[in-house]
Amino acid sequence: MLDAARERLLAQTPEDAKVLDVGGWARPLPRADAVLDLLPYATRGLYGTEDDTPERFTADTWVQRDICDHEPWPFADGAFDVAVCSHTLEDVRDPVWVCHELARVAKAGYVEVPAPVEELTWGVHGPWVGWTHHHWITEPERTADGVDGLRFTFKPHLLAAPGRHLAAGTTEGLAPADRVVALWWDGTLPAREQVLVGADEFDAWLGGLLAAHGGPAPAPGTPRTPRRPWRR
Repeated sequence: MLDAARERLLAQTPEDAKVLDVGGWARPLPRADAVLDLLPYATRGLYGTEDDTPERFTADTWVQRDICDHEPWPFADGAFDVAVCSHTLEDVRDPVWVCHELARVAKAGYVEVPAPVEELTWGVHGPWVGWTHHHWITEPERTADGVDGLRFTFKPHLLAAPGRHLAAGTTEGLAPADRVVALWWDGTLPAREQVLVGADEFDAWLGGLLAAHGGPAPAPGTPRTPRRPWRR
């Protein structure tokens, strides 16, 4: 979670506000009153915590479950004033469902995911493109009525082919804020999956992302998208 986002959250959230951390197992937010995650409370904190303040959540308010199981989370509508979901949506099989539930159980919140430049750069996490365990390339998107939301595009294996990713080192020197998509939402959190049918649609989309960071257009002769939607 960006330092600036955490500081804003702590500064603007009243002491009596209820906060939910969704997917916070590896680095939970101590300010959260409840945490929702697939993994158990006793194993939390693989990467430490977001800050060194005392934890407000407890074993009793840590809810262990699959956040993508298409069953409503065990919280009432609007049960929380704020919901935080940081570096989780890119990991799960149905981020659209998670965004739907975030907006149902909380009145407002903050979402943070890796930016496309992070997922399209060779060598970020080893000899491959982006992060090995991430399923989605996430972009900010504004709806027709002017509400900021998120668009998720499945991250295919063909990104490893020549001409279909950004060169190693592309992310070096970028500010932390430029390596993530950060969204504060209030009342609603629009989210959708982008389905690209055929090579022409996919190559046009990918070419635009690569060009935005000085990368090449998809190279002729490299593997192309089969003529079917990118579906799981």
